[in-house]
Amino acid sequence: MDSTTTFHGKEEFDYKGLSWISPPAGLGALVADGQLEIDHHRCFVPKKCVHRFTGHNKGVHRIRLFPQTGHLILSAGLDGKCKVWSVEQKQVMRTYIGHSAAVRDVQFNHDGTRFISASFDRYLRLWDTESGKVLQTFTNRKVPYVVQFYPHDDNLFVVGCSDNKIVTYDATTAEVTQEYNHHLAPVNSILFVEDHGTKMVTTSDDKKVLVWEWDIGVPIKYISDPSMQSIPSTTLHPSHQYFCGQSLDNTIVVFQANNRFALQRKKKFSGHVVSGYACEIAFSPDGQFLVSGDGNGSVFVWDWKKHKILQKFRAHSSGPAICCVWHPLEPTTLFTCGWDGLIKMWQ
Repeated sequence: MDSTTTFHGKEEFDYKGLSWISPPAGLGALVADGQLEIDHHRCFVPKKCVHRFTGHNKGVHRIRLFPQTGHLILSAGLDGKCKVWSVEQKQVMRTYIGHSAAVRDVQFNHDGTRFISASFDRYLRLWDTESGKVLQTFTNRKVPYVVQFYPHDDNLFVVGCSDNKIVTYDATTAEVTQEYNHHLAPVNSILFVEDHGTKMVTTSDDKKVLVWEWDIGVPIKYISDPSMQSIPSTTLHPSHQYFCGQSLDNTIVVFQANNRFALQRKKKFSGHVVSGYACEIAFSPDGQFLVSGDGNGSVFVWDWKKHKILQKFRAHSSGPAICCVWHPLEPTTLFTCGWDGLIKMWQ
């Protein structure tokens, strides 16, 4: 399918010559290695919906915030479109059309200049965020379920596929450079853990969690337990000590994220109903709160230490609240999206 893109903002460059994807002035000072100096102040639970972003014709399956600053939102729609929205101007900035079926996952690279979209039409596309050009198209004739950039090299990314394999692509040549083939069912989530992001945790419909060393096609650990359910989505705690998985028995399970990767049986979060949906979970930047949507369109906020539900609100009307992300700099701002086609901003 030919790709098209539409710019919806007023102008692509401002009077200073800065691109529309540049962070607004005053979003924290840059430090030596190009990382933003972020002051992780205490976060608070959001209370109400302050804005609705509308524009997708069907449901929104995934949202991602611009790395480090969170001033733009990237959304993946079941209408086959990706959109980038401005949080400050509360409007859609650019639409990217290049898929003939629903987009299942999207991911920014580490400076937000590019992103990858993975769709049920079996294609992955690498886009230039600013211009909307397709830089590369990838396919192995399988449906890509999840995509992640390798933390140390934006030219490499891994894809979990419907044929039970995880493959690494080189973005410059569009070739597969490594294959990880030990799951017995489609792969649902990929998470890089440990300080240097060299270990990769994957989950699949086969109810197993596998841990891999980067670029070595044999897992170094199997986490499998008769009581475990399938885990369609995982996320890392800001302390990098733990990672959480959304388990289809309506609980969120917690594992150690280094050394032993053991299941933490005492840490468990429940109360929501997610069976059948790959609802993504998120942490507040200070690690105090855990957030998840559920299959009925509600959003739950738990206290990380006490495992108690602190807040529950009705977020989306028809279908699940499938994805939520917490703003990296604003301590009370949360975004959710659902299959009702809305992206909501809560404060």
